[in-house]
Amino acid sequence: MVRAVIVDDEKASRDTLKGLLDRYEKEVMVVAEADSVASGLEAISAFTPDLVFLDIQMPDGSGFRLLEQIQDVDFNVIFITAFDQYAIKAFKYSAIDYLLKPIIPEDLKAAVKKHQELGQVGNSNTNVQVLLENLSNKNKEPQKIVLHTFEGMHVINTEDIIRCQSDDCYTNFHLADGKKIIVSKTLKEIEEQLKGKDFIRPHKSHLININNIKTFVRNDGGYIIMKDGSEIPVSRRKKESVIQMLNHL
Repeated sequence: MVRAVIVDDEKASRDTLKGLLDRYEKEVMVVAEADSVASGLEAISAFTPDLVFLDIQMPDGSGFRLLEQIQDVDFNVIFITAFDQYAIKAFKYSAIDYLLKPIIPEDLKAAVKKHQELGQVGNSNTNVQVLLENLSNKNKEPQKIVLHTFEGMHVINTEDIIRCQSDDCYTNFHLADGKKIIVSKTLKEIEEQLKGKDFIRPHKSHLININNIKTFVRNDGGYIIMKDGSEIPVSRRKKESVIQMLNHL
């Protein structure tokens, strides 16, 4: 049984979430509710939950402020939020899940499933620290990303990612120091996670960091040489957009 705490200043929102959990996620038991940062801290301390559903905006501060006051986050967090493009990108980079209001049952089920999959190997404290660091300056793109592997988790500076290469249902991350990290996500999922100005997909099997491009070669249909010496093919469909992008660097 998953012990959960709901922290949301709107009673109607708490009741809706409890109803959805009762209907779709019988293994999740709500052990406490809170309507502010202060009462949320008290509930988390008293009930030691496995999972916290945390609203972002509350009368006495934000859900981020609540997390900043917990020295060692030993529970998983699912944020509940209105649409905020920057915050959502930060969540994705730090491997912390979120639900948009109004909550859709399928999204709730996916978020709970993710909690259950990471429950045994996840390091919530690391995820939260990466999230807070990425949120510290809203004028910048998130700088760090959390990658979960079978062996554990890796916190990576995005500037150190040279390229990502598809391997069926897995993706290989190739880093500036020569290290390779394999994650059990498709390249499409990684592309969505890293969506932004620094990463492009010139070929169906490759996602590259434009800051680590060394040369674009027009011969043989066109290919890109990265700083690690790797040669990345450019598909015919993407060639013109890649050239335009490079001309604007």
